[in-house]
Amino acid sequence: MEKIRVIAIVGPTASGKTDLAVELALKYGGEVVCADSMQIYKYLNIATAKPTEAEMRGVPHHIVDFVEPTESYNVSKYVKLASETVKDIHDRGKLPIVCGGTGLFVDSLLDNIQFTETGEDHAYRQELRRRAEKYGAQSLLDELAEYDPESAKRLHPNNLGRIIRAMECYKLSGITITEQNRLSRLRPNPYESLYIGINFKDRQKLYDRIDRRVDVMLENGLVEEAKWYFEQSGFKTASSAIGYKELKPYFEGSMSIEQAVDNLKRATRRFAKRQLTWFRRNESVNWIYADAQVPLTVQAQEIIKEKFSF
Repeated sequence: MEKIRVIAIVGPTASGKTDLAVELALKYGGEVVCADSMQIYKYLNIATAKPTEAEMRGVPHHIVDFVEPTESYNVSKYVKLASETVKDIHDRGKLPIVCGGTGLFVDSLLDNIQFTETGEDHAYRQELRRRAEKYGAQSLLDELAEYDPESAKRLHPNNLGRIIRAMECYKLSGITITEQNRLSRLRPNPYESLYIGINFKDRQKLYDRIDRRVDVMLENGLVEEAKWYFEQSGFKTASSAIGYKELKPYFEGSMSIEQAVDNLKRATRRFAKRQLTWFRRNESVNWIYADAQVPLTVQAQEIIKEKFSF
């Protein structure tokens, strides 16, 4: 069976992934498949750095801006839709370019993970959330480690949703997510994947870019967007959307806007570090550097020429 060639552009927030993906799509006749767990939601535009029409430059972007914030969305749903999208792009003679910083989405798609339909236990989820609020997410990780140490080691305490999902899957099926992933990898993988990761030789340059991005977001109306968001009822994604929760103390009058913005920049830098930690574990990633003298596009094209002979 001929495998589908897929290029994946990964890396931390504010590193230039969207620009690079668009440049490569224009050169190689590609279409972009977004892999961002927040950009999928409608209305969350500024905080998630959702690409604008101008930034897309006419290149089709899939799996972005289509889920209501009142709805729940998970990696299983993403993989199902993304795999169908990648196949459709390939069947039309185009090159699928997966682009995003949500490592779980990218890896689960390109590793061809097959998720078991275990359903949901809302009461159990609520119980776990209450325990996390009272005792901390680390207490749930410690419990998860008793029967799924690999998942517990991989997950960060900030990833409460994924911790709860891992515990829920085991409760409902008796099979850990780690074992589910192992079994699914025994199936043939339809993809020939080429990972290109954006990094920085000087980490401070990435942090400076993050700070500038936050400043631009504020100029573009982030405070107004966040205020509107918190005024809505039924929106559940704010708990994990960087850019909203950091501004909440300002709206409540317990913090100055300057301190809230400083916290937002700090949280975004920490998020970027976690993203880099995730992708550095993947030995398949070919790293290029945004602060090198050679432009990112040229670095990426050299890798594509070598690996895919384009």
